[in-house]
Order: sequence, then C-alpha cells, then structure tokens
Amino acid sequence: MKFIKQIFLLISITSYSLVNAQDPNFHIYLCFGQSNMEGHGKFEPQDTVTDKRVMLLQSVDCPELNRKKGEWYIAQSPLTRCHTGLTPADYFAKTLAENTAPNVRIGIINVSVGGCHIQLFDKDSTATYVEKAPNWMKGMLSAYDNNPYARLVEMAKIAQKSGVIKGILLHQGESNTGDRDWPNKVNRVYTNLLNDLNLKAENTPILAGEMLSAEEGGKCASMNAIIQTLPQTIQNAHVVSSKDCEGIPDGLHFSPAGYRQLGKNYAKILLNIYHH
Repeated sequence: MKFIKQIFLLISITSYSLVNAQDPNFHIYLCFGQSNMEGHGKFEPQDTVTDKRVMLLQSVDCPELNRKKGEWYIAQSPLTRCHTGLTPADYFAKTLAENTAPNVRIGIINVSVGGCHIQLFDKDSTATYVEKAPNWMKGMLSAYDNNPYARLVEMAKIAQKSGVIKGILLHQGESNTGDRDWPNKVNRVYTNLLNDLNLKAENTPILAGEMLSAEEGGKCASMNAIIQTLPQTIQNAHVVSSKDCEGIPDGLHFSPAGYRQLGKNYAKILLNIYHH
C-alpha cells in the first residue's frame, strides 16, 4: 500500500511539474536577421521603461548588464547583445502586451548579426559563411559561438520549457538586395526552425519586415518588391510595412522613432493574425 501511495505521489508530482513547466499564456517570439533586427538605433530614456509582462531570454552573456545566457529577465534594451541598440522587437513586444489579456506574458529571443546574408542562418551553409566572413563581423559571430542559427534553436528550446513559441520575426534583406531566390532561402531557414523545434507551420507565422522605404531614402528599398513575394513561398508568411518608419541619413537603418513605429507595425500584423 505504501508503495502504491509513493507511485501515486510520484505521478502527481510529475504531472504537476509538467503543467507548471509550460505556461500556455507565455507567448514566445523568435527574432533574427541583420542590423535592423539587431538594433542600430540608440535607445532613449523612454525606451528603457519596462513592462513586467515582457520578458527577454538573454542569448549571450553580458556581465556588465548582470545578465547570463539562457536566463529570463524583464525585457529592457539592449535585447540582442550587450552593446546593441533599439530594435523593432522592443516595441513589438510592448505593443503586443498592451493589446493582449493581462494574464498573457510576452517572451522575446533575438539572435541577429549586422551585415549578414540570409545564408548565415541556413545551417547547411553557416560554416562556409563564417569561414569567409569579413573581419568586422567576426566579433558578432563569436558571441554566438560562430553559429547564430544553433544559438537561436538552443535558446528556443530553453524557452519552450516555460512557454509556447507563437511566431517568428525576421528583418533581413539589405545584404540580399536583388536576390530573387531570397524567399526560398528564407523558407529553408523557416522549415529548419519548424523541424528543429517541433512547430507546426499553421501555428507559427513568420513576419518579414520591409527595408527602409524609398520615401525615407532607403538604399535597399528595391528589395521590398522581393520581400512582398514571400507569402507566395511560405503560406504563413506576412509582410510588415516600413511605410512612415523614419530612417537615418545612411539610407540603411531606421531612426529610434522608425524602430518604434516598425515594432508597432509588426505587432499590428500579429494581432490581426490572431484576431481573425
């Protein structure tokens, strides 16, 4: 009898820990791409206001910020690496939290590398890409042990112990401007993520942000026509407009105001998906 009681106790403890391990109201979003997703804009005091319902899973060690890789923190810029700037993920998460039920928490993972081609995130070409990477990129790559895709998956698996992955945010394309095969390359990364994380395509939208617009002097604005074709290749892909997102004079990056607006645009698209 005592043995049976112990078995029952063990079963109830196990099921209790499983129930508590994964909170269906903890919605996690994977963010990846190049410098605009990494965060090029300097964050301003208004950007450091936190919301305890918005969490960040730190993807690199940042001793100076008292953050450790693989641990959750209340999200506060910088969200990518220790010295990166404001990213669309900041205001995406905040806007989402403002527009979802109070019992829902938002979790962000951001693994991005300035100046990279989409091929960096294709696990079949990562090693070759890293080998040929320019010197200025080497530090960023080494922060992710020279494998940003593997780091994204590693962090996502940690996150899945606590919550549910609800979508993927991509901002990449400046380095692939004019590349008509870009949608297929993105699809390879997306499919790998779905397979490696046991996600279903119909439950995992991928949101791809446009480059800085021509109206804002965007040097890669021609890439937007290619980005807009992504839903023809990936059924659950959605394009996020960069209209009215202010740029800076380099013609590549958004201003802090531009990042805030772009983040809100990502959130609007996602809220639309879930409210339909």
